[in-house]
Amino acid sequence: MSHAALDHLVVMAASLDEGLAWCETTLGVTPDAGGQHAFMGTHNRLLRISSPAFAASYLEIIAVDPQGQAPSSHRRWFDMDDSALQAQVRSQGPQLTHWVARVNGITQATEALRALGHAAGTPQAASRQTPRGLLAWQIGLRPDGQRLLQGLLPTLIEWGNQHPEANLADKGVALQQLQLLHPDAAALHTALQALGLGSHPALQVAHAPTPALVADLHTPKGPVQLRSPL
Repeated sequence: MSHAALDHLVVMAASLDEGLAWCETTLGVTPDAGGQHAFMGTHNRLLRISSPAFAASYLEIIAVDPQGQAPSSHRRWFDMDDSALQAQVRSQGPQLTHWVARVNGITQATEALRALGHAAGTPQAASRQTPRGLLAWQIGLRPDGQRLLQGLLPTLIEWGNQHPEANLADKGVALQQLQLLHPDAAALHTALQALGLGSHPALQVAHAPTPALVADLHTPKGPVQLRSPL
């Protein structure tokens, strides 16, 4: 777990077309093609945001796939089936809603969170085809699709032989800092420490009366701050 790191930020959109337009307007770049997640009924587009502070990181713009099928035995990941969050995204546009951390040994990392009272779900194998071959990973999923600590405790992922960031173009967007604001900042910090993320200088945990995820990015349009909905 000493190798845990921020993997990617999650921006939820009502549709990928809206997500594309948001990215071009907000960050000044066009995200790369992503793919479909047949087992979740979602699809995405990706943007490289790697920086010295956050190596091998990217931004995922994700939406329900209108051509896909809703899963029958579980809800979609990242609270994407939550009616209040869906309504908020429809009315306010694409929004930063979550983040994902990559780990070495996802079973061990999941158990470390469970020991602290955070039911991070069960690691499940997933994959999708890309022009460069199969992209495979394991991801911690709860049947209810719920994000933990209002989205501030990351979903856990462990990649196979290929990582998506390696094939994304550098478009001049770089993540400089991620702030995690929560009423129970102590519990959040303890959980991140258990994952090996507690001392990252650019990953800051602070107390706030209302939870918020705040990402500071360098972009072709200058500094841009993304903030999760309040």
